[in-house]
Amino acid sequence: MPDQIRLLAVQETPIDITAVYSAVGDPAVGGVVLFVGTVRDHDGGQDVASLDYSAHPRVEATLREVVSDVIERYEVTTLAAVHRVGRLEIGDVAVVTAVGCAHRGQAFDACRALIDELKQRLPIWKHQLFADGGEEWVGTP
Repeated sequence: MPDQIRLLAVQETPIDITAVYSAVGDPAVGGVVLFVGTVRDHDGGQDVASLDYSAHPRVEATLREVVSDVIERYEVTTLAAVHRVGRLEIGDVAVVTAVGCAHRGQAFDACRALIDELKQRLPIWKHQLFADGGEEWVGTP
């Protein structure tokens, strides 16, 4: 695992945003960008009541691949990424990414690439439960 990776996890417990931020601290870092994704109360014009995230058994290996790819493409000094699985309610933190770089522009670019790649490549599927009793799977193969 590259030295830049300070924290990676897929977990059922709430994410400690401060721990993710602290993980990327380093004397060589001049800028940290932190992204926090939360469960919103709507999607596609429907009211969301809650959701469940499910993950493939290879999710952590894929997470390592994604962050390694981001590190190869950007000048990343430190990096952390944590994603929740299980039942989440409106307002719960679903994912946190943090990137530390020498300069702020590098950190913004790398953090955006990281969250975009995670959303695209991680084998995590969202089962949305709507307020009207309906449901929908998102991101399934």
